[in-house]
Amino acid sequence: MVGPRSWIGGIFSRSGNRRYGSEKFTDYPLSHLQEERLQRLQERFHVPFDETYADHQEALRALWVAAFPNVALRGLISEQWKDMGWQGHNPSTDFRLLFKKGGERATWEYPFAVAGINVSFMLIQMLDLDSASHVTSLTKLFIYTTAEDEEAFDILYCIGFAMMDAQWLAMRASYMEFNVLSLSLSCMISN
Repeated sequence: MVGPRSWIGGIFSRSGNRRYGSEKFTDYPLSHLQEERLQRLQERFHVPFDETYADHQEALRALWVAAFPNVALRGLISEQWKDMGWQGHNPSTDFRLLFKKGGERATWEYPFAVAGINVSFMLIQMLDLDSASHVTSLTKLFIYTTAEDEEAFDILYCIGFAMMDAQWLAMRASYMEFNVLSLSLSCMISN
């Protein structure tokens, strides 16, 4: 297998090495740098979106530029966000209303913010990154990859999101099938 699935699959398949007697990836303790990176990553998971924070505003602008490099964003509150799949004109409301139902959308659209947050939480759970009490072998294996690239989680997130989007299109899914798609993506990544 080549491409995003092989990159993700490599992490998850290696996590099973312990079951087959190989301790190659699990016996080594984390270095001080790796422990710091794990801690920073865990801290990021607990920072809620706040539209008044300059770095959160900049992250939204960067997201816009990445999605629409040739289209100027008229403002952080703009109808343009709907073009990206946000439910309203202010992305912060998607974060606040994450678990509430409502809004009109075409049958082929999925909720962009909810999709992104689902991909994040799925990866956090699959990699056991949110455990404060212990570090699992899978967490160690993933943190070892950060020795080469500190942005490994961000890269993994982008791959996961791209896989979700491709699967959404391949399934010709509707909004009502979003949960089925999320479960399918989780199974696909972990296999």
